[in-house]
Amino acid sequence: MRRRLGRAVAAAVLVGVAVAGTAGWAAADAQTAMTGPPPGTAAWRADTWEGRHLPDPATARPRQVAAFFAALSPTEQQTLARRHPGVVGNLDGAPVRLRYEANRIAIAATHDPRYAHLTAPGRRILAFDPRGRGQVAAVYGELEGAAHVSVIVPGSDIDAASFDRATDPYGTPTGMARSLRDATHGGTAVIAWAGYTTPVGLGIDAASGRLAEAGAGRLARLTEGLDAVGAPDPVLFCHSYGSVVCGLAARDTDASDIVALGSPGMRADNVAGLGTDARVWAAKDPSDWIDDVPHIELAGLGHGADPTDPAFGARRVPAADATGHTGYFAPGTESLTAFAAIATGELR
Repeated sequence: MRRRLGRAVAAAVLVGVAVAGTAGWAAADAQTAMTGPPPGTAAWRADTWEGRHLPDPATARPRQVAAFFAALSPTEQQTLARRHPGVVGNLDGAPVRLRYEANRIAIAATHDPRYAHLTAPGRRILAFDPRGRGQVAAVYGELEGAAHVSVIVPGSDIDAASFDRATDPYGTPTGMARSLRDATHGGTAVIAWAGYTTPVGLGIDAASGRLAEAGAGRLARLTEGLDAVGAPDPVLFCHSYGSVVCGLAARDTDASDIVALGSPGMRADNVAGLGTDARVWAAKDPSDWIDDVPHIELAGLGHGADPTDPAFGARRVPAADATGHTGYFAPGTESLTAFAAIATGELR
């Protein structure tokens, strides 16, 4: 028994090494999950509009937020966005274009060169929170009136500063989103969502579900907000540790499909354990180092069953010609071709 326990503990340690992501082989400090209402909430709560309290970012559901803004004129909406950009820019259920405008103001107000790339002409920033390492969501394509919507949920080492990094382009939310949209010939709007605190480097964060649990609530609220503004149920593309987030969020999202790629596990034994009506897909290429991760869960470490295992019950996405842990969205790969068909509803 002692020998078996020793092997299990060793495997749990290996999980911590293997699922840490693509930032290199340096240990990292534990991250503090940034959750709760955005900066500026206190001033927003203290404000009123024509004698009415403004919808509380912590308690108002996105449909309530949508109803509140629908009762305002465009000029009134813009007044609130200029007065409280940090809140309006992150308020799920608020008009999409109003959020873009609010986030332009909020990003400029930081005067932080790390975020200069987010203010480039034509960028559509759906969410921006400068706390901690920074969280951001950007839209590629027209979200309003889109027939299909996809959301990229990235894994470790992604934050507002690394969101657009030029190295390893298909390992970033921006690179994945652009590649997917191009592969659908503009047939889907894509949200690159770095809306949670991700693990950094090696360490317990990558092997535990703590950060994923915090991110799951934020992801579920994002999908609720999309529903509130009339967007179709999204397809979630969940890479690496992002698939842990998606697994924990699955039962609370309105996603039509959930695609796990390069996954260390989704904290469920099988598709039924995810508690979702969404179609669940899984991809793993032969050269992905994630295949060396022990699919266990012990004392809170490890993320459980391999989603590509036939026993898990997910639909397998072909990925034989993808390369490494971040090659799934590379142009010309069969995985990207399949992702595009899933995103547009052609593959069910």
